[in-house]
Amino acid sequence: MILPLQRRGDLSQAQWQKLQPLLPPQKPAVGRPSNDHRTTINGILWILRT
Repeated sequence: MILPLQRRGDLSQAQWQKLQPLLPPQKPAVGRPSNDHRTTINGILWILRT
């Protein structure tokens, strides 16, 4: 698995490992798959910082 580059303000690998089990499944039973959770959370954190 290739990890994306960590940009300033993004979640670290350790933070992500603590948060990941608390999120819903990436691919729900019905409907289309959701966006990547890590990208979404990093986007939310970026909005909060700006």
